[in-house]
Amino acid sequence: MSMSSNSTSAFGTPRRNDTTLCLATRLFAWITLAVLAAFLINNFLSLSQDWPGAFAAFTGAGSLSFVQLALYLGTIGAAIAYVLMRPDTPLREDAARITGYNTFLIRAAFWAVLFVGIGDALISFIRVEGMLGSVVGDDLATKLSRPQFRGPYVHIPLILAGIIMAAFTRTLGFLWFAVLIVLAELLIVITRFVFSYEQAFMGDLVRFWYAALFLFASAYTLLEEGHVRVDVFYAGFADKTKGRVNAIGSIILGMVLCWTILAIGMGGKASIINSPVMNFEVSQSGFGMYIKYLMAGFLGLFAISMLIQFSSYLLEGVADYRGDPGKREVSGDSGH
Repeated sequence: MSMSSNSTSAFGTPRRNDTTLCLATRLFAWITLAVLAAFLINNFLSLSQDWPGAFAAFTGAGSLSFVQLALYLGTIGAAIAYVLMRPDTPLREDAARITGYNTFLIRAAFWAVLFVGIGDALISFIRVEGMLGSVVGDDLATKLSRPQFRGPYVHIPLILAGIIMAAFTRTLGFLWFAVLIVLAELLIVITRFVFSYEQAFMGDLVRFWYAALFLFASAYTLLEEGHVRVDVFYAGFADKTKGRVNAIGSIILGMVLCWTILAIGMGGKASIINSPVMNFEVSQSGFGMYIKYLMAGFLGLFAISMLIQFSSYLLEGVADYRGDPGKREVSGDSGH
């Protein structure tokens, strides 16, 4: 049901003299997210099912390529229909809705990384100490030593558990995740200098968690205006000018960068993100953790979460430019 232009909300209603700008911005943001969803689904189909890809429809590659092309057209059509059915939805309300979706995605990613890190480190510890066969049996121990088994049968269930956990929690957990990284590094220091004990999986765990914290928290940092700005004039701008700068920057700098990462990293089977993930690539550190392929995927998730957040940031920027009420206050002194 569309909102009436005379109704009020916590986000305010669009001004009548700016409805074209409001509608165009909302269309651009939601179409961007629709294309992103279709791109990810098609990437999965092309990699796991050997579908030819949407662009192959123009070379006569077969009916499956037309299905993938139709997926793009369908998601774009759904995005347009969503916006046109709710023409009076305030920009800030859409921005908050998009941020909510992104918050769940990042929360799920953090829980998944936590579970995978603990589970894989535990397996690696038991294996390096020569106890894996006695704990799970020789046959399963042999399978767990192969990344093609540990990935699908250990990591993926743990990732699914993380997604389920995210549905029942309401915190991103940046602080406690940072504490876990410090504790993991402290454990290395204590075991190395007190007990003269150190294994490759211990350093792998720290790098695994630290990479997740750094990349997954970027979208939240954007939301809280925490990224360092090199524009020395920005602080003195009026809110309207800041909104214009943020909106334009979201498109020509933020979104373009995210799409570049996705296009290069996930453009084909041999791409820098797809290839490690498909082959469950691991490091050459012997008895380390089998998580290198997941760390390659972190870059893709970084681009996805940032693209979603830039879509929300664009809506907020245009709302600031228009002077819409309901501007969200940045929590704390996080702006730079």
